[in-house]
Amino acid sequence: MTTGDDEQEGHADGRAAPHRIVVLALAGILPFELGIPHRIFGRAKDSAGRPLYEVVTCGIEAGPVHTDADFAIQVEHGAELLATADTIIVPASYELGSVYTEGRLSDELAAAFTHIRPGTRLVAICTGGYVLAAAGFLDGRPATTHWSSAEHFQALFPLIKVDAEVLFIDDGDVLTSAGVAAGLDLCLHMVRRDHGTAIANDVARRTVVPPHRDGGQAQYIQRPLPEPQLATTTAARAWAIGRLHDPIQLRDMAEQESMSVRTFTRRFREEVGISPGQWLTQQRVERARHLLESSDLSVDQVARDSGFGTAQSMRQHLQSALGVPPTVYRRTFRTGAGARA
Repeated sequence: MTTGDDEQEGHADGRAAPHRIVVLALAGILPFELGIPHRIFGRAKDSAGRPLYEVVTCGIEAGPVHTDADFAIQVEHGAELLATADTIIVPASYELGSVYTEGRLSDELAAAFTHIRPGTRLVAICTGGYVLAAAGFLDGRPATTHWSSAEHFQALFPLIKVDAEVLFIDDGDVLTSAGVAAGLDLCLHMVRRDHGTAIANDVARRTVVPPHRDGGQAQYIQRPLPEPQLATTTAARAWAIGRLHDPIQLRDMAEQESMSVRTFTRRFREEVGISPGQWLTQQRVERARHLLESSDLSVDQVARDSGFGTAQSMRQHLQSALGVPPTVYRRTFRTGAGARA
């Protein structure tokens, strides 16, 4: 992407300028969520240690913006900065006014959004999705928000396909996350999508968070507590991760927890939010991505080592999950020299 800001066109040595992310700080913003983009994208660097992103903050206008904490933040830029963005991120706010009650932008916010250029990537963290929805950016699209707001969100914006079970949704140029810390998952996903697993994992290590969390929001929704004598499925997941290259049957995982297949499947869904089969596929896709990026193994060998068995099977799963076949993914994200197809 390019921006209208001259300093964003590139460096004198021909290198592309860092991707500019503009974070929109609205009144009542949650400071934790405001800090997520700066922490995650600010730590993403190329192999030479150069920043891959530039993260800047703006408000509706420059000046102090009060938060939901006992302090305000001083924002140096007004909404005109949105015109320079490659990506705009809207964190949650507890003071959305007509956006939350009527699904309508305030006049000030509507005027601010006129600065957004076509093709800008739009991102919402938690209830920041209400802002994108009120502006019409989510009509006809899948989206998520904090599980406790999902029912209200769906009723207010019936044209949106709300999924309250996931941590985030990537719909190409518009992305939304579940509540609060799910913003970390979404931002790490964006780094992974933009620059590959190796860089995203490095950012995650520096931030001391998991590079990829299993399951979705379903595991955080309040439900009656299970009986104390019921075991979890943690050991089975750890066992499976260690042997993704082997065929793994559902009964094999259930045996690790000394459960029947039926009980294990139910408990797994309660804890992780998806079925064991879906989870295994996710883990194998992640293993394949890592090997395609970091090794010179052939596509056939990557397929075997990640448990897909054949290159054709892996190709189908990667195409479904990532939208591209293995060879294209490797060309885009290869971190070393000399990959073999």
